[in-house]
Amino acid sequence: MNQNEQTTRFDVVIIGGGPAGLSAAIYASRDGLSTLLVEKGLIGGMINEADKVDNYPGFSQGISGIELTAKMYEQAQKYGLNNVNAEVLSVVVAQPLGFTIKTSEKEYQTKAVIIAGGSDKVRLGVQGEKEFIGRGVSYCATCDAPFFRAKTVAVIGGGNSAVFEAIHLSKFAKKVYLIHRRDQLRATHIVQEQAKAEYKIEFTLNSVVEEIQGADVLEKIIIKNVIDGQFSELNLDGLFISVGIKPNTSYLSELLELDNDGMIVVDDYMQTSVAGIFACGDIRHNSIRQTIAAAGDGAVAAVNAKKWVERVY
Repeated sequence: MNQNEQTTRFDVVIIGGGPAGLSAAIYASRDGLSTLLVEKGLIGGMINEADKVDNYPGFSQGISGIELTAKMYEQAQKYGLNNVNAEVLSVVVAQPLGFTIKTSEKEYQTKAVIIAGGSDKVRLGVQGEKEFIGRGVSYCATCDAPFFRAKTVAVIGGGNSAVFEAIHLSKFAKKVYLIHRRDQLRATHIVQEQAKAEYKIEFTLNSVVEEIQGADVLEKIIIKNVIDGQFSELNLDGLFISVGIKPNTSYLSELLELDNDGMIVVDDYMQTSVAGIFACGDIRHNSIRQTIAAAGDGAVAAVNAKKWVERVY
């Protein structure tokens, strides 16, 4: 934390320290707003898991997620950003103006709020999943792939994230099964082609995991074919689950308008259903979940938060 312990009042409080939050922090701090960034985990968020980001402008050879967000954070700090490591428990509309941010550490008063919180990985919810986390079950190939050199692993999921994880794992494992419950993947065509070009990856479609088994560590999974209902066993050393994310918006359900997936509904200005509260990045409705888009959202949110502060105060 680099903030003065006595400072609890800010022009804007940003919740979440991923690319959207860091971009908002750069713009808000640079525009002269007293800014506090609240992040409960590591600065950078989920992108820290990315071994290489090669579609962010300015890095022709690619850059790791950790390095990219470290540069963003350094840039924001240059303009005087304050930050604290804490969990936001609630956002309360204060009277007559402003908001109170209640965190696990203390409360902060602010004129505007920018929500750029991250998400949690969705679990399968099958027997054995919880018991074998860290003992063969993982949610981050970038983090754990080196532990499975010359091993047999499987990835559950059909989107871009799952396929990217399978490709990354193929650099370490001797065999990678990509298991998806539908008859075709949801990943973009170019990503699928990359996976198909990797001889270590085998596609297992129309299949779901029913159970995860083992003694001290994961040993095998039980798979059900959704077409004929037949069960089969697959011996594995590791299982990587990549079936989606859940936005961290439960503490906002009584305050803001959310869509059916729990994402925050915003307009073109990143304004939420409550004036003075903005949302950006993956947590907002209709986000394309790309780093460059999150950074753009953060800039839009910060610019309009500044306009709000100047207009109202």
